[in-house]
Formats: sequence, C-alpha cells, structure tokens
Amino acid sequence: MNNSKLAADPLALVLGILSLVLGLAGCCCYGITAIIPLVLAIVGLISANRSLKEYRQNPEAFSQQSASNVNTAKILNIIGIVINGFVVLISIGIIAFYGTMLSSEIFDEIRNNTGSDGYYDYEFEIDSTETSKEEYYLEEEQDSVNIDALIEDKSVEIEQEIN
Repeated sequence: MNNSKLAADPLALVLGILSLVLGLAGCCCYGITAIIPLVLAIVGLISANRSLKEYRQNPEAFSQQSASNVNTAKILNIIGIVINGFVVLISIGIIAFYGTMLSSEIFDEIRNNTGSDGYYDYEFEIDSTETSKEEYYLEEEQDSVNIDALIEDKSVEIEQEIN
C-alpha cells in the first residue's frame, strides 16, 4: 500500500469549498456572481471524477485517506453545482421578468403616444384661412400699439397712486 495522494486531493476539495462559500456570498449580490462559483464547482467535479477513476484502476498506488478526501470533494462540488445552478436560474428568471416588464412599459408609452415629459402630446392644427404678409404685419402693428397703450395706462395709474 502506497501513501501517495491522488492528483485532485487538495484541488477538488478547495474548489468545492470555494464554490460553496462564494455561492452563498453571491446570493447577496442578486445571484449575478453565482456564475463564477458554478464554474469552480464544475472544474472541481471533473477533477475529482478523474482522480476517482484513477483510484479505481489502481487502488494500491494511492492512500485510502486521499480517496476519501476526493470523494468528499466530489460531494461538495455536486452541492455547489446544484446551489449555484439554482441561483443562476433564478437570477436569469428575475432579469427576464424585469426586462419584459420594462420593455412592455416602453412599448405601451410609444403606442399611446405619451411620453413622461409630454413630448409626444402635441397636435397640430392646419389653419384653413391663409393670411397674407400685409395682414400679418398689420396685426403685429396693432398688437404693438395695443401694448404701448396698455403700458401708458399703467404708467399713468402708477403716477396717480404715487401722488
């Protein structure tokens, strides 16, 4: 019986622990960071399976403790894959739900021609009577004369109030 370790003995165990710790910490970040521990758990599981296959081919070459550590690492990595996969699926569902709600709200605003600032609420009316340039200038002159008359009236009223 040889006391040599399997290739994935420390690696698979460390990756399994890291995937669980980072996965649980990733739940606080709305699951966005759960992809990294998911990948770590998959890599740890693959390396643990390779080492266990190697152990089954030649059990006398490796220690029983090393095989037990790799088996524990395999279980930790499977748990990490399940938890982190579940968190990733939930976060994708939440992102899809909010994306759908946001896009449907935008499309409803465009369809109803109402913007939040009222930009799309303008209606244009076409005047059926055309005004010639001369009439336009006459109207402008009358408006300015009326304004001048109002200013004079107000100034007279103010002077009377002061006196």
